Amino acid sequence: MNVDLFDFELPKERIALRPVRPRDAAKMLVARGATSPFVDANVHDLPALLNPSDVLVFNDTRVIPAQLEGRRGDAKIGATLHKRIDLRRWQAFIRNAKRLHTGDAIDFGHGVAAVAEIRHSDGSWTLSFAGDEPVEVLLERAGTMPLPPYIAGKRVTDDADREDYQTYFAREDGAVAAPTAALHFTPGLVAALDEAGIGRETLTLHVGAGTFLPVKADDTDDHVMHSEWGRIDSGVADRLNAVRLNGGRVIAVGTTSLRLLESAASEDGTIQPFAGDTDIFITPGYRFRAIDGLMTNFHLPRSTLFMLVSALMGRERMQEVYAHAIEHEYRFYSYGDSSLLLP
Repeated sequence: MNVDLFDFELPKERIALRPVRPRDAAKMLVARGATSPFVDANVHDLPALLNPSDVLVFNDTRVIPAQLEGRRGDAKIGATLHKRIDLRRWQAFIRNAKRLHTGDAIDFGHGVAAVAEIRHSDGSWTLSFAGDEPVEVLLERAGTMPLPPYIAGKRVTDDADREDYQTYFAREDGAVAAPTAALHFTPGLVAALDEAGIGRETLTLHVGAGTFLPVKADDTDDHVMHSEWGRIDSGVADRLNAVRLNGGRVIAVGTTSLRLLESAASEDGTIQPFAGDTDIFITPGYRFRAIDGLMTNFHLPRSTLFMLVSALMGRERMQEVYAHAIEHEYRFYSYGDSSLLLP
């Protein structure tokens, strides 16, 4: 499909640079089916919008401070780690990469240094970190939170982002971008969901910086999707399958949860245990097998994520959803408002 079909005009003032407080006070646009009227709600209304037989599926990945600033001699080098290779090596996107060559050492300060080992076809590099400490420990000393470019380009990352850009469910280190749909959840909202009898399950997908890469191809068939590592435990898969067998709905919280669930589903919709990489790219025409709904933030024009929600609800329907959101001053992107999409 032509990528231009997924374009829309977004006023710059609709881009959220900070989250609302409390987090579950964010607005939530509810869209059901192809023709039902939209409902303007808030995230804290979620327990009343779901059924006791439903289950929400969260991504429990934890964002690591994967943004590094260093030097190779006199040259400034920026690195955003996006995929762990092993204990000492990570794949990273590099700023000022023209000043970097194989074998160069980069000093990131705070006793953190790495060698540029391999340059990949997408322009990223494999960095091998010096020392014996796990890289995650080194990042806690030298790294900053890797805010999306549409936020980081407008303001400085600060201490508040260490908490704001982490979900209530975060426990598995490895993401360099937050599963932002879950940023809206607070202890109070989780307690209200439990009281309403709505189920909760978690999986792990370590979101990579590739999620922010623009679609440069003119046709979706020519776009190469980034790969991310994920895991669904057998017990989680069994419980989710039982929910659907008993007439409940599986609602993915975020496109990361959705992508991993669909990657793990067999043709008949049965969710299988999963551990490995996925590069699933969902566009209109895709037949969803594992999920019955999606809670997600509002995404960029021409992005793979807007293509995904267009596959779920229909492209014309999603253009209507986004036009309504813009007109009614919903806030967009990672720190923005939410939508509940029920096809």
